[in-house]
Amino acid sequence: GGCGMRHKRYLMEHKKAVFTIMQMNGTLHTYLADLNEQAENMFLRLVKDMAKSEGVTEQLKVEDQFEWVGRMNNIRSRANEIVNTELIYI
Repeated sequence: GGCGMRHKRYLMEHKKAVFTIMQMNGTLHTYLADLNEQAENMFLRLVKDMAKSEGVTEQLKVEDQFEWVGRMNNIRSRANEIVNTELIYI
């Protein structure tokens, strides 16, 4: 997935020894697949939690779609940044 591929690129560019060792012992693919799943789950959980805590509801979506889209885009952007910082680029 996308998160796994971003992390792979990060490893190739910044952690060459780790990348090479994982590639040689055959653990790279499984590691990246697991990381991708963790990143996706973390992203979805963060979006759900942020939306709930900020009052971005389905009712808002019905009442003011533009406001809902803007706020959800902001939440997704922040969640993506957190995932990148905590899982992808470490």
